[in-house]
Amino acid sequence: MPVTLLNPNGLMKPDVYRQVAIATGTRQVHIAGQVAYDTEGKLVARGDLAGQVAQAYRNVAIALAAAGATFSDVVRLTIYVVDWKHELMPAFLAGIEQVSQELRIVPAPASLIGVSVLFEPGVLVEIEATAVVD
Repeated sequence: MPVTLLNPNGLMKPDVYRQVAIATGTRQVHIAGQVAYDTEGKLVARGDLAGQVAQAYRNVAIALAAAGATFSDVVRLTIYVVDWKHELMPAFLAGIEQVSQELRIVPAPASLIGVSVLFEPGVLVEIEATAVVD
């Protein structure tokens, strides 16, 4: 396996992501920001952060699969959330929980960045991923 994920001693040990990813593969996969669109480009779960998080993760999984990768190969996630505040954490985590078993999400290093707006009204979350495969 080309990716080893760690929560080293001396750092906080979060459940939903890891502090360090060590990648030894030879092929990098960069996934563009994925939002809660269905295959026809229609926004899914308008106004529902958990639903949009789940759909965005599904779209990341589809993009990874097209490159021969899975969440086990992800070394970095960057997640943008509109109008982020800590009170949104339960809905955000609920979205991940909805799809974690289905997609076999592995908690890679991640950054969650609050933004005032994304490119289209109604889009609440966007997820970028970087993976490394042999």
